[in-house]
Amino acid sequence: MKNLPKISVVVPSFNQAKYLELALRSVLDQQYPELELIVIDGGSKDKSPDIIRKYAQHMKFWCSEPDGGQTEALIKGFSHATGDILYFLNSDDLLEHNTLREVGEYFSSHPDVDVVYGNTLWIDAGGNVLRQQKEIPFNRFLWIYTYNYVPCMSTFYRRSIYDKVGGITTTYRLAFDADLWIRFSDAHAKIKHVKRQWSRWRFYPEQISWRYRDKSDRDDQAIRSRYWKIRLSHQTIIFAGR
Repeated sequence: MKNLPKISVVVPSFNQAKYLELALRSVLDQQYPELELIVIDGGSKDKSPDIIRKYAQHMKFWCSEPDGGQTEALIKGFSHATGDILYFLNSDDLLEHNTLREVGEYFSSHPDVDVVYGNTLWIDAGGNVLRQQKEIPFNRFLWIYTYNYVPCMSTFYRRSIYDKVGGITTTYRLAFDADLWIRFSDAHAKIKHVKRQWSRWRFYPEQISWRYRDKSDRDDQAIRSRYWKIRLSHQTIIFAGR
């Protein structure tokens, strides 16, 4: 298919030399013709900078310097992005083969769609399969009153909608993706799900989502609870959370 959109992939990382090269290779080996790769390292003390330099010729931008964590790294990374489609891949996760082409072709053939997400495969530290996670189509009501089921490692969005909502913010350090999804919805973005496995999510004890699960859940609930008051004329109905 001609006229594939440029996809900007931002990879935030900090002391993840064990997985970083695998993540970078999962992006570069796709040989997507309109790829823009950006790597933001938080000043790692392991071999991460050496790994990044190894692939620097294939990157639009990279840096290795102290930052305020993942959200600030992503904000910095997206500020250097020039792609029509934006995406980020954590340095311990993986893209599935041919994902970028499938995504590029999807956006080309669906010009009205702002956001698209697929499914993900859970893997352990060694890359062994734990489970296949099949998601459901986006439903604003269900999302608000259940949980954030949109997997960030399988979610791609147009720059136009990202800029429209003001992008990622530092308000929520762990559930920033949930905050971004609901602000996309607030802006009436067209969000679609496809039944394709687009990534592999590494699930292990040292992972941020695992280590700080309680705080992540609290942030996620705080985001969704912003919508738990529905006003009907002069009456207010309050819904309880999970």
